Amino acid sequence: MVKHIFMKKGLFILLLLGGKLFAQPYTLDKVNELAKQNYPLIKQQDLINRTRDITVENLQKNFLPQFALSGQASYQSEVTKISVPVPGITIPSPSKDQYKILADVSQLVYDGGAVKQQKEIQQLNATVEQQKIEVELYKLQERINQLYLSVLYIDEQVAQVDLIKKDLENGMKKVEAQVKNGVSFKSNLNVLKAEWLKADQRTIELAATRKGLLETIGLFINQSIDTAAVFEKPVLPLTKMAFDIRRPELQLFSAQQKLFNGQNKLIESKNLPKASLFFQGGYGRPGLNFLKNDFDFFYTTGVRFNWSFGGLYTSKKEKELVRINNQIVDVQKDLFLLNTNTQLRQQQAEIDKIEQLIARDEEIIELRVSVKQAANAQLENGVITANDYLREVNAEDQARQTRITHELQLLQAKINYLTTSGNK
Repeated sequence: MVKHIFMKKGLFILLLLGGKLFAQPYTLDKVNELAKQNYPLIKQQDLINRTRDITVENLQKNFLPQFALSGQASYQSEVTKISVPVPGITIPSPSKDQYKILADVSQLVYDGGAVKQQKEIQQLNATVEQQKIEVELYKLQERINQLYLSVLYIDEQVAQVDLIKKDLENGMKKVEAQVKNGVSFKSNLNVLKAEWLKADQRTIELAATRKGLLETIGLFINQSIDTAAVFEKPVLPLTKMAFDIRRPELQLFSAQQKLFNGQNKLIESKNLPKASLFFQGGYGRPGLNFLKNDFDFFYTTGVRFNWSFGGLYTSKKEKELVRINNQIVDVQKDLFLLNTNTQLRQQQAEIDKIEQLIARDEEIIELRVSVKQAANAQLENGVITANDYLREVNAEDQARQTRITHELQLLQAKINYLTTSGNK
């Protein structure tokens, strides 16, 4: 019965390992990149770019010739008359009903740089919006890191359960031989079998948890992940963690400050004079010659100059508002750097603590292994019972589980440090 169980489990493990050998391994960087590419928010980046391009294109059209067509029919109660008689000359009076159709063409020549600054504002505003998305995508990375490390933790626990089962199988073989030789009770063998089945239950639980994690990651990366997929451990620096802060929030603060500088320039350009060329042609009665009471064509062309001083009343306050907003961003940046540096100090302290614990874990495991090996020999010679041997197996397992936990905690602490500093 026991051999049959071992053969079935061995075949399952062989198939599982075979699947892992041929499966394409996943890395943390690869999973993060796939999650970013398939995150719905990423689509907003293209929409921001399209909005910017359309707005800039429309602004550029301010320098295209502007056409206007107008018409007018009027009747007036009085018209200009020349009552002084001139010998030999008859001066007709214009009609009281007058008609006019006008076509106006204007070409902007100089606008004080307003259009240029508005285009620059659109570019800067798009950059700010893009950086806001990058900040949100960076938060996604923290979620993916947590899921990925959970899979690694499950894999380590599965490997440890397999070691326990091998130790139990070794003990079962020895006790089974003792039972056959009449030097041990069958209850001792049943104790080890029950513990082996309990460990096998743990394998089933871990497999189910791992499957759920893979399905969750699969949703983020828009892929179906095989249960035999291999997740590689990230390779991280062994030396003390010390990196410059490169978080996307800093780029967002910088982009916002550039936007405020652009708004200052726009305020200045709006208060500068503007000049344009114009041509106005028309047909009506009378034309430009009021002494000719007939329908006629006419035109006027020249340079138009305009300088509005109304903006000077508010420009000082508008610049002050921009300056205040800039100062708010400076405060937010300083607060962010303070919080981030504080968090990095705490994370570095956590890394140092876990490294010390792992060093002790190695010593504890070494001692537990020697005790278990001695108990194994004692079990074989019938000096101790199966329960005594099982106690030492569980003690070693607990020590190894603690080391696994500490190793994954160290890996997570280092990844958290790199993520917090913006270097991952």
